[in-house]
Amino acid sequence: MSDKKEAILSSENNYTIFQFDNHIIRFKAPYSLERYTKIKEWDHGYLVAMAKYIHNEQEEEEYIDLIPILKNLYFDPDEFLKPIEKVRIADD
Repeated sequence: MSDKKEAILSSENNYTIFQFDNHIIRFKAPYSLERYTKIKEWDHGYLVAMAKYIHNEQEEEEYIDLIPILKNLYFDPDEFLKPIEKVRIADD
């Protein structure tokens, strides 16, 4: 990752993957998720992304709230999220 203030969102094998700095956070994604295609909004732990699903020809909005996920992993969400200025899709 070239810019330490940038996080990366991707998906693999029914998991959503959020990467920042040296952390890779995986959590269950909808079974029909093919891939994330675009980040529409990033707001300190809340993501609005466009996603492509198997059952739909059109992309759909996907909403991800990282704060409860981070808390469950014993991260301090404010501390972890503070330096992130941008999130991009892995293949962008």
